[in-house]
Amino acid sequence: MKIGIFFGGPSREREVSFAGGRTALAHIDKSLFYPVMVFVDGLGNFILIREEFLSKGSIRAFYPQQTNPTFSVYIESLAGLSDEEREQQISAIGQRIQPQEFSQYFDLAFLAMHGPDCEDGGIQGLLEWYKMPYTGPGLMGSAVGINKILQNELIALVNGQQKKTSVISRPDWDQADKAGVFESLQGLLGLPIVVKAPHQGSSIGVVIVRENDLNQFTKAVDQCFFRQEIDLESWKQFSEDEKTAFVQEVTELDSGIGYPVVIEETGEFIYHPKDLLEKADSWAASGYRTLVIGSANSEDDVLFEEFVSGQEFSCGVIQDDDGTAVALPPTEIYNVTSFDFKSKYQSNTTKKRIPVETSLEHNREIQLSVADVFTRLGMNVCARIDGFLTPDQASEPGKVLLHDPNTIPGMSPTSLIFKQMAEIGLNVTQAITYFIRQSLRERIRTGKDTIRLRQQLADLDGRMADRKNLHLPTEEFLVDTTAEAVDAAWLEAKAWYGFHGAQGQTKPVVVLKTAQDRHELPVNLLFKDTVSEALEALAKPVHLLILETRERARTITERYS
Repeated sequence: MKIGIFFGGPSREREVSFAGGRTALAHIDKSLFYPVMVFVDGLGNFILIREEFLSKGSIRAFYPQQTNPTFSVYIESLAGLSDEEREQQISAIGQRIQPQEFSQYFDLAFLAMHGPDCEDGGIQGLLEWYKMPYTGPGLMGSAVGINKILQNELIALVNGQQKKTSVISRPDWDQADKAGVFESLQGLLGLPIVVKAPHQGSSIGVVIVRENDLNQFTKAVDQCFFRQEIDLESWKQFSEDEKTAFVQEVTELDSGIGYPVVIEETGEFIYHPKDLLEKADSWAASGYRTLVIGSANSEDDVLFEEFVSGQEFSCGVIQDDDGTAVALPPTEIYNVTSFDFKSKYQSNTTKKRIPVETSLEHNREIQLSVADVFTRLGMNVCARIDGFLTPDQASEPGKVLLHDPNTIPGMSPTSLIFKQMAEIGLNVTQAITYFIRQSLRERIRTGKDTIRLRQQLADLDGRMADRKNLHLPTEEFLVDTTAEAVDAAWLEAKAWYGFHGAQGQTKPVVVLKTAQDRHELPVNLLFKDTVSEALEALAKPVHLLILETRERARTITERYS
């Protein structure tokens, strides 16, 4: 079965998606599937990418070809390219294909893309039009999953939670008394105030205003509208290197606003950092005091939420074959002030534990609430829903407050969804097989192209059954915990396990050798960061919540493991 792995995309999360696409390629079961890598660029072109570019550190390292050594840009900055020049950029890395040609190259689209156009029903609708099945939730679940304002309203309808929020539109913000808005929000929400761009993911466009500082608040709101004011008096004092660094920073999609930008005073589009540098110099020389720029893909609303104090968690949900939602053991994130983009993707110090360090009853409550919201918001296949367990109040039990359903969870090898699926006995390769098969099952439920999809599902089930009957030979990787280089061996063992698990030729097993014994590790312990953590977990009884979840997910685990 040919699987088109779609990665990249036009959203601000494209670099996260680039890493996720490579994870899918590395771990997809090669005995069941033939992967076809489909890079989606910032302009929405679909490109069968050549393998040598997949090892690059970032998208800009190979696409587009960087012609100006001073700046590193995405394809959107090369607006002046002719059709022929654009085709040359694409041909340099692979072959462009059109949606009507998808079925010539693959049988199903594995979506490893995030954010607007990728996770909101946009690409899902395109694929349904061309009768191409895809992974993840369908149109309705995707549309709900991208809109944080709508999510808050619907979650409250489902579980009755009361979370204070407010919304302001861009036109209202432009006309508003900023001090009055800030004062009003403090009266409604208190401090800190969480400010959010409502259609972004990966914590992009999220700012926490912690102090009664109007300037800080105004900057936070502008940041979430993807709008930036350049102080031209300060600009005049910048060195050329500082100016270059400033306009380059605008390019960064996790921290900047991204090109193209629009000069708000004139409506002029600026596509390249060098053009913004020239424009700022020109305006400063003409005596203007400020230059206001905004992203061409700016938000029209900004969401304000009360700051919730409590234990932060993230809980994945998958489905049994009949569509029943099964909430996985929730993961607690416990040593960061906020689980933002940096702590998710750029920090090695963020601590996580499964399940949440609280009572069994509270963990059960989290799972019940998450599974209920997943089902009643029209989601399917898989989602990750974040939230907080607030502190107990006198005789009142802790409350579960949910937010930000994520319909295409991050796909790095250490992503939370993979950690949680490992707790029920599925490794990354088996989890990817689950995503593919269950997605086929859910596409059948839409009543479109049903007969062909049923045949695809039957064919896949037949191949999976044949695989089970092979009784693959076991292959071991021994980690000697008494050796000096044990940490390096541990990393090597995990990489070895992932590689051999994806080949489908053997049953890989990692064995820890201590001075007294040998321990054949279950898959969940292979997600521990160090050998000492794995040994510590081996010495403890399995948490009752995990045992309960394993029993609820038993038919899923038996099908895919």
